[in-house]
Amino acid sequence: MELLSDMRDADVRAAVLVEGTSDVLAVRAVAERRGLDLEGLRVALVPMGGATNARRHVELFGPGGRGIRLAGLYDAAQEPVLRGALAGLGPPSGPGLAGLEALGFFGCTPDLEHELIRALGIPGVIQVIAAEGELASLRLLQRQPAQRNRTPADQLHRFLGACSGRKARYAWLLAGALEPDQVPRPLARLVDHVLAILGGR
Repeated sequence: MELLSDMRDADVRAAVLVEGTSDVLAVRAVAERRGLDLEGLRVALVPMGGATNARRHVELFGPGGRGIRLAGLYDAAQEPVLRGALAGLGPPSGPGLAGLEALGFFGCTPDLEHELIRALGIPGVIQVIAAEGELASLRLLQRQPAQRNRTPADQLHRFLGACSGRKARYAWLLAGALEPDQVPRPLARLVDHVLAILGGR
């Protein structure tokens, strides 16, 4: 995995700041499906341990720090946090999530897991879960009183976050199962932006 700590500063051409490991794996899976070797392109994926750490990472890696070109992915609820953290990169082009895209930061609505569930569709997600041998666990969760009246998408979202390590594992599996035209807009635009700042490589 092409984490910044694994690469010398001189080797890094761009750093993608994301909230956690799930985002790292989803971005990497989408890039690989497009035939892109992020490590070979000298792009580092940086899990920040939550959006609240964004300012520290921007100051460390951005223009006032190591001078590395930055991009990123975040959950929609963290937009105000990102706006404050990115102030040193220049003014956003407008309000809302779209306003931060000019700075190279793309928001998931409401989060990465819901973006992947919508993109692959309920049957597609269930197919991936079944292939992992966890369909019985999903059905058990769906029968719980607290889940019975929730939408299938919300049930799947709960399932993905129910066990340690599951969210990250399925971020990789679900993103890797997407066809190019199914990739959620934030992920697709992020990869496009990274290629653009690398000069179209």
